[in-house]
Amino acid sequence: MAEAAIATAVGESGMIALGAGLAIGLGALGTAWAQSAIGSSGMGLIAEKPEEFTKVLICLALPETLVILGFVIAFFL
Repeated sequence: MAEAAIATAVGESGMIALGAGLAIGLGALGTAWAQSAIGSSGMGLIAEKPEEFTKVLICLALPETLVILGFVIAFFL
């Protein structure tokens, strides 16, 4: 009986760890994909219009909130 309880507890904590890893990992993957597209097009825009640097920087920082949200979700799990 005690062995079954231990196996259930380990299985549950393992699933929580898996969920936390997926929350951070997939959030980081989505952010990397978005930032690659935004960064490359943003550099092209800055090369033509240097005054647009602030807008490009803000647009480049927005996807980073996805990783922060994934970290918060993983922390609460």
